[in-house]
Formats: sequence, structure tokens, C-alpha cells
Amino acid sequence: MSTHPDPRFAGYRYPAEVISTAVWLYFRFPRSLRMVEDMLAARGITVSYETVRQWGLKFGRDIANRLRRRAPRRGDKWHLDEVVLTIGGKRQYLWRAVDKDGFVLDVLVQSRRDAKAAKRLENGR
Repeated sequence: MSTHPDPRFAGYRYPAEVISTAVWLYFRFPRSLRMVEDMLAARGITVSYETVRQWGLKFGRDIANRLRRRAPRRGDKWHLDEVVLTIGGKRQYLWRAVDKDGFVLDVLVQSRRDAKAAKRLENGR
């Protein structure tokens, strides 16, 4: 059984797997274009960050949509965490909305404890 090449990648110097992997690395993880270039170079693939940028512009939307579709569904039960932090020598209040699986849904950081703002976070407005 043979697989047919993807027509979207026709005419490119690199195989579809290399292009898909480079764009996936860039969109899936918080990596810069140069970091993706270095990661590919470590695997023996010489490609410039500008090429990765061009691939991201052309194929990024499709790959990002596929990643979003495959992401796990968020839980229907969640809770609100409140933490007091010191950032830059100043007291800050951090509220996090966390679902039943531990996925952070939303974050709010303020310099004062504001119950009204926390309620807005809780209600999703």
C-alpha cells in the first residue's frame, strides 16, 4: 500500500514531515523561530528561521486548527484558587480558574484584593 504525497506540500524542497514538524514545534510550544531552527539542526536538518517563518505563515493556521481540535476537552467542574505573591517587592494577588483535571482556564493578577474582580473571573465576564 503506497501513500500519496500531500498536494499542499508539492514543490517544496523539504518533505512534508519536516515542514509539519517545524510548524508544529513553533505553534505547539512557546518557541522562537531560531529555537525551532536549532532543534531541527540538532536532528541534522539545515533550515533557516526565515524558512520556518514562511512555512508558519502558509501552513500554520491549518496545523493550529488541528492541534486545537485534538486538545482535550475542558472539565465541566472547576474551582477558583487565590494566592498572594510578592513580585518586584510588591504584594500581588493571583486568582486562577482551574478545572477538575488541573488545566488553568484563566488567570488574573492584581495589586489589590478585589472581590468584585474575582467574581467577574469566576463568572467568565
